[in-house]
Amino acid sequence: MPSNIISLIIKQLKLKPVINTFEGYAFENRQHLNLRQLSQRFAETKLFLNLRTSILRINPNIYMLNFTQNENQRMIAQMIRDFGAKEISPFRKDWDDRQFFPIDLFKKLGELGLMGVLIPTEYGGSGFGYNEYVTAIVELSKLDPSVGLSMAAHNSLCCGHIMAFGSEEQKKKYLPKLATCEWLGAWGLTEPNTGSDSGNMRTVAKKEGEYWIINGAKNFITHGVSGDVAVVIARTGEIGDSHGMTAFIVERGTAGFEGGRKEDKLGMRASETAEMIFTDCKIHESQVIGEVGNGFIQSMKVLDGGRISIAALGQGIAEGALEASIQYSKERHQFNKPISSFQGISFKLADMATQVEASSLLIFKAADLKNRGEKVTLAGAQAKYFSSEVAVSVSNEAVQIFGGYGFTKDYPVEKFYRDSKLCTIGEGTSEIQKMVIAREILK
Repeated sequence: MPSNIISLIIKQLKLKPVINTFEGYAFENRQHLNLRQLSQRFAETKLFLNLRTSILRINPNIYMLNFTQNENQRMIAQMIRDFGAKEISPFRKDWDDRQFFPIDLFKKLGELGLMGVLIPTEYGGSGFGYNEYVTAIVELSKLDPSVGLSMAAHNSLCCGHIMAFGSEEQKKKYLPKLATCEWLGAWGLTEPNTGSDSGNMRTVAKKEGEYWIINGAKNFITHGVSGDVAVVIARTGEIGDSHGMTAFIVERGTAGFEGGRKEDKLGMRASETAEMIFTDCKIHESQVIGEVGNGFIQSMKVLDGGRISIAALGQGIAEGALEASIQYSKERHQFNKPISSFQGISFKLADMATQVEASSLLIFKAADLKNRGEKVTLAGAQAKYFSSEVAVSVSNEAVQIFGGYGFTKDYPVEKFYRDSKLCTIGEGTSEIQKMVIAREILK
């Protein structure tokens, strides 16, 4: 592309092409950071993204993927590490043992701006993009994947659905309180007899005057009991009709809406998973999100973005397991030398590191496409599928490297191993991701 065209675009945007939006910020003050305080600086990065999009429109063959973290991401990562060392790491084993959902922790994450990472600043959020969002999930998941899962479900599903399809009144009412986690979000699509086959859901909503009456049940819902606000998909038309489902906002405390049984899970035990039950639940028509009949289509688009967050969750697990394995292999001695010196171990680490790196590239490609407002169905499915399988593979090898100690709860890798399996199931199984990928590439 001629340099004068780039210069013209820069001049029109009145922007120097600088990505580092934190230049001059005292790094030693990072303990006082929260994302909302940084969002003003991020406005410059948003302008840079606008510049990049303008360049790509002139020449779409140019792909401008940056392979290094920007300063926003580095600062967010450090903030989470500092916070997690005090607020997560000392308690994660107890939470896991008791299957305890630490709701107060998420209130603190809300204060940091992490429960509204993608929500625009005008609605009280941090106003960041998907690169920063992915970084936040990865870092939280390295500390405790359960925390990363709950944070991601709140942001991508509940907040994401309202942000993408809600009315201006709904956004103003719900997003500010969701962004601070004054209200915790839930999202109800899955049902006991319709896991991957969500088009055949049995939860129904019938219109009575200006109200809708919802009856049915959802299961495997993150924050199904503790959630203050739930986006719920219910059937309003014929079974099997993709235009026969509608999305509703249902608040906790609404008559006829209650949380059901909590699941006793293999992993992700500090993230609440439960039923939501609706018995003649009466809500006003103003709680409909978008058009009646568009709930299923909305949900599929929400899941496109949500799969990037689950990919990031898997990435955090894989990175955490890899880092623990590298450290342990250097410290553990057998036959008078560190086990990292044995080819059987070092080759495992080489494979693990390569898988982790490849997974990261797929995820940030999908995040980059999402930032640019492009379709992410294929890239999101590829990232989610690959990252999930890598999380399982790497955490499995980590347990092997730790040997007998890896089979105990005194070391973190057994938890990574248990937690990783959810990534291949939640928000679309690996098999569903393959179906999506095949469908997209065969069009």
